[in-house]
Amino acid sequence: MLTEQGFGTFMRALGFAAEKHQHQRRKGSTQLPYVNHLIHVADLLWRVGEVRDAPTLVAALLHDTLEDTETTAGELEALFGAQVLAIVQEVTDDKTLPKATRKQLQIEHAPHLSNAARLIKLADKIDNVYDVSHDPPEGWSHERMVAYLDWAEAVVAGLRGVNAALETHFDAVLDEAR
Repeated sequence: MLTEQGFGTFMRALGFAAEKHQHQRRKGSTQLPYVNHLIHVADLLWRVGEVRDAPTLVAALLHDTLEDTETTAGELEALFGAQVLAIVQEVTDDKTLPKATRKQLQIEHAPHLSNAARLIKLADKIDNVYDVSHDPPEGWSHERMVAYLDWAEAVVAGLRGVNAALETHFDAVLDEAR
């Protein structure tokens, strides 16, 4: 349950994520600040998935910090604890691997993630699919968008069973995108 203390940690994580991602933008033509994506993921968990677990919601805000910023695991652990760090690490791609390998590993690892990581990964895919169809990245062809949608659907297939409301929402967003 999200307590007063949990809410305080959530707000600290929001500020931390906003600072760490301050110079990043989404790939869409509107170039929205990247922090909007993190907020959308946490909001989907709260509003659609009715997730009230503080570590999961905090990790949702931080889910891309290890992958996309200079944030270290030690820094996350010191500020937000071992549980949040473990969740973030589960959803973090190894950027030393080729992109195609990382994408395949997401499909393969999805069914084996903890429930918290599966929830975050599902909300992340919902927001990404929505963005691909409503604010596509500059230069993406129709074929590239379709390939992304197919890949996201394959990842989500391995996440199913964690939250029916989020899964239904993903299906609706995917159907609209197609």
